[in-house]
Amino acid sequence: MLTLDEITFLTSPQGRETLAALATEDLSDSRTLALLTRLRRSLTGTEAGAALEQARLRQKAAEKFGADAERMLFTRPALEQASHPLVRRYRAARFAGLCVVDACCGIGSDALALAAAGAQVTGLDLDEVRVALARHNAAVCGLSAQFEVGDVTGDLPPAEAVFFDPARRDAQGNRIHHVERYQPPLAALHGWSQPLVAAKLSPGVDLEQIESYGGGVEFISVAGDLKEALLWRGAGWEGRRAVLLEGDSAHVWTREGAEPPALLDVPRHWLIEPDPALLRAGLVRDAAAAWGAAFLDDTIAYLTADQPPQTAWARSWRILAALPFNVKQLRALLRESDVGTVTVKKRGSPITPETLIPQLKLKGTQSRTVVLCRLRGQPYTLVCEEQPTARG
Repeated sequence: MLTLDEITFLTSPQGRETLAALATEDLSDSRTLALLTRLRRSLTGTEAGAALEQARLRQKAAEKFGADAERMLFTRPALEQASHPLVRRYRAARFAGLCVVDACCGIGSDALALAAAGAQVTGLDLDEVRVALARHNAAVCGLSAQFEVGDVTGDLPPAEAVFFDPARRDAQGNRIHHVERYQPPLAALHGWSQPLVAAKLSPGVDLEQIESYGGGVEFISVAGDLKEALLWRGAGWEGRRAVLLEGDSAHVWTREGAEPPALLDVPRHWLIEPDPALLRAGLVRDAAAAWGAAFLDDTIAYLTADQPPQTAWARSWRILAALPFNVKQLRALLRESDVGTVTVKKRGSPITPETLIPQLKLKGTQSRTVVLCRLRGQPYTLVCEEQPTARG
């Protein structure tokens, strides 16, 4: 783990010069020995190791922090757990103009987004190294935020709102699946009096674990990739909703009225895969009703319709053939269509792509998407065009 002494070195003129030089290097693992040997000519072993690790983290951080990554400092766990930039920006906009405590601020990634959105931010963390990194990152990004070493399970500084980001992995990097085993546990928010609280959760959180907390839960995806869940208390709404972020757009889907019934049907002309945020928010029936679609099976979230919905909330594939699951029949069908390459998608099927593809023994020139699913409880296969339609 990074130490305060290593941070002092990395932020010194020699450290900055070393990192600037490494930024133009090939930092692949195969070059580790050569790089460290060269660095040790002018640095201690500890300094050389810290510089190389930080240079690699900066390269990796570019996708989440853009050009700012070239100046920031990271730890590997903090970088891996940092939210997607669109998610950080979306959340931060909800706190614009407020006085906010960033509880468990880590290296400051969320605090920086909050400050950039116009919030007055105080970040708290038990780890003095993370606090030092957060201070450095705010300074080099030109953002105003205060950071203190402190225990968030007690009284927090006076504020209008709290953003709470507890650790969801243990010291060995394993996922923590229960909210009361987060570090600190989600129950810590019961001791806070701020009127608005948002707590970051795993996107796969068991909803039964948070029923007693009230408020509302958002499931947030970015271009079809589910990123996180967010528990809101004091936000003025309750229940569950889905959020889809694309560029500068934020699409929000909430239920209006009673939940529609789940209509079942045989495969029509199109297979529809709803956004995973809709699935986690329990809104797939609502989407099916809005799109004039039906379920293939009441246990899986594949829909079918005569036309693909013109929406950012789903991907659709044109169905070319549908048949009960049978490897021999599927192989014959694909060979007749000169298919040599398939992409296998599955829901509700125990068969894996790694098992199925070798059994097909394909040699053709065409490509298809093969979908393993269930139709009214029975194993079924859909052969679809290779690529989905563009999102609407």
